[in-house]
Amino acid sequence: MNQTGFWWVLLAWVPYGVLHSWLASSSAKALAERWLGLGVRRYYRLFYNLVVTLTLLPLLALVVLSPDLEISRIHFPWLALTVLVEGVSVLGLLAGVLQTGALRFLGLAQITGSADFGGPSKLEVRGLYRYVRHPLYLFGLLIIWLIPLMTWNILAFNLGATLYILVGIQFEERKLLKEFGQAYADYRRGVPMLIPFTKSHPKNLSDK
Repeated sequence: MNQTGFWWVLLAWVPYGVLHSWLASSSAKALAERWLGLGVRRYYRLFYNLVVTLTLLPLLALVVLSPDLEISRIHFPWLALTVLVEGVSVLGLLAGVLQTGALRFLGLAQITGSADFGGPSKLEVRGLYRYVRHPLYLFGLLIIWLIPLMTWNILAFNLGATLYILVGIQFEERKLLKEFGQAYADYRRGVPMLIPFTKSHPKNLSDK
């Protein structure tokens, strides 16, 4: 482990997570509005996505360019099963993005004016979201942890990403509770966070 970039990769998640958690906060958005005016709402989601993507590149470069050692490798026939589950996870991730609204997810719908800035006024639960509250995170975790080749640097990346997601979920759910109130509280009680079928579905969820 000490002969690899394990600790550097793991520590690199700290500034990454802090920056993006702050940018996703209401205080950061309010600050942007004070500095740039209310019109910044139209571009904030796209700006956030660009920052998240661009700042991830140095972290990925650290994984690839740092000294590394192999930990394990999945061989056939288990490799075929792993690749199959990864393929299903990629499709599930794409389905989740489309279900959420791809243009809105990317921040393009806000720019064109085809989506409001404050988010939906009513909690809508449909498709994948009837079985798990955060399907995008679920499929993302499956994708990174089912990589057939595991090295110390990849392990550090996966651990950091997992912690980043788990912490991010807590912040995200606080905002959703504030936005939707009792409706989201009921939803959270009946639908599991990441592992499907571990809770019974509440009967009063809307399916639109």
